[in-house]
Amino acid sequence: MRLGGYCPGCGGGEGQQSCKLARCSLEHGNAAYCCDCGSYPCEKYRHFDDFDSFITHRRRAADLERMREIGEEAYNAEQRRKIEILCFLPGHFNDGRRKTFFCVAVNLLELADLQEIVQKLAEDAEELPPKEKSAQAVRLFQQAAQARGVELKLHKKK
Repeated sequence: MRLGGYCPGCGGGEGQQSCKLARCSLEHGNAAYCCDCGSYPCEKYRHFDDFDSFITHRRRAADLERMREIGEEAYNAEQRRKIEILCFLPGHFNDGRRKTFFCVAVNLLELADLQEIVQKLAEDAEELPPKEKSAQAVRLFQQAAQARGVELKLHKKK
């Protein structure tokens, strides 16, 4: 949801964190990532991801493991590439109703899948009318998600 350089997620300034994980980090010496904390994984973390908020949290554990595996710098570089893709999609493949879908897809799919989809869209969908371009993008993301066993929708608390 950090489009246009703005992310409403953590509640703003110091000491005013609405996110219980951000508050927990402040209480535990400003750990940059939960996996940096000596108590990881703790009870707060285990159930935080049961439901999504304005974005999906289902990759959080896998993302932390990925960061441990390849290192913080390489992981952050991957995330920056995902942000570039996310910033590109709405301007080229949005029919006015796909911002959340693109956010979920970019969050849940692997970078290689995203890059392949964007390349395909650039080759195959450039000449299509806007609604068809959007539909093609959704089809490609859904196909990639299905191949990986991923559901591209938010899991809201009922």
